[in-house]
Amino acid sequence: MGIKREHGVLEKRIGYRFKVPARLTEALMHRSFRYENAGIAVDNERLEFLGDAVLCLLSAACVFETHPTISEGEMTAMRARVISGKALACCAQDVELGAFLRMGFGEERSGGRMRPTNLANALEAVIGAAFLDGGIRAAGKIFDKVIRPRLSDSASSAEPDNPKGMLQEYAQGLWKASPTYELISTEGPAHATVFTVRVTLPDKRTATSSGRSKQNAESAAAAIMLRDVSANGV
Repeated sequence: MGIKREHGVLEKRIGYRFKVPARLTEALMHRSFRYENAGIAVDNERLEFLGDAVLCLLSAACVFETHPTISEGEMTAMRARVISGKALACCAQDVELGAFLRMGFGEERSGGRMRPTNLANALEAVIGAAFLDGGIRAAGKIFDKVIRPRLSDSASSAEPDNPKGMLQEYAQGLWKASPTYELISTEGPAHATVFTVRVTLPDKRTATSSGRSKQNAESAAAAIMLRDVSANGV
């Protein structure tokens, strides 16, 4: 199957036909392919950066429209779940985006076509490419076709893949400040230490949890705080 036909299949799945097919080709170019091919000068990382910003706008507008009664803080947390790496990877899998990626031999051999980070990044790049190709309306077509159908699942997910990042975005959105993490205690022998951490939001709400590492304890505390935010609002 030639590249043009492959792109035609993908364009049908994502709901947008590119005016400049080369933009989609670039969006599907993993950096490993450029590293292994001397004549290739670009990859999809710049488009990924642009797509991330476009997705923030599209998801914010979608959450605003579909949840007219929730608070700013709840909208911020929901938006973060909608465009989390885990959620975007699932959306990319729905259209089998991995099959269209161009990547180096080593990356492909190690399972790169199914790697969630590659899928999420590529979907962001495709959104960025569509924005360049046809503006926010073009990007919105892909959002509506690929991401919106999973919106309720992503928004209600009880297991965020990056709770600290989501809590950070929530706090920044409301107070332009970050949550703080405090190590409360360490218990147990060196080979089985349990760390207990408390997270505090700028409004003084706190949540506490434990883990086998400080990082795990912080993530668990952030997840508890996010559940409190989801249940009780700002």
